[in-house]
Amino acid sequence: MSKTNKGITFKGNALTLQGTELKEGTRMPSFKLTAGDMSDLASESFNNKALIISVVPSLDTPVCSIQTKRFNQETSSLGSNVVVLTVSLDLPFAQKRWCGAEGVENVVVASDYKYREFGEKFGVHIKEWGLLSRALFVVDASGIIKHVEYVQDISNEPDYVTALTAAKTA
Repeated sequence: MSKTNKGITFKGNALTLQGTELKEGTRMPSFKLTAGDMSDLASESFNNKALIISVVPSLDTPVCSIQTKRFNQETSSLGSNVVVLTVSLDLPFAQKRWCGAEGVENVVVASDYKYREFGEKFGVHIKEWGLLSRALFVVDASGIIKHVEYVQDISNEPDYVTALTAAKTA
């Protein structure tokens, strides 16, 4: 079941999300991000793979760190046809430094800093902060969205179990 992007808060304070709210059963929008080596990373890179897209405001914050490390640990149970992609607006240099310091090597980490299209296309751009909101999207190998969670209060962790279950059947 999808959890809407309406009514997003941070510790109870309302925030405004901009962009298109995605729904289960629709096609994932195409996107272009920046990888840790500053190369472009396009959505087409994940064709024929199931994809968990884990969106975080910043890896350098406690809940984002927990979320990314949790998916890094869970990848071994997902099989080789499932990729976990973590997206934030952190600079690729900061993402690469964080991954090295935290031992995160099983997820793909990419930034929306350069093109700034992902946040709008996925409905996760926080107007007040200029950051991305916490969200999860599970996409099957044919590009159809199977699970959506816009975390209602971004200071909370997402529902890992539901996303992981959806990914295993995607």
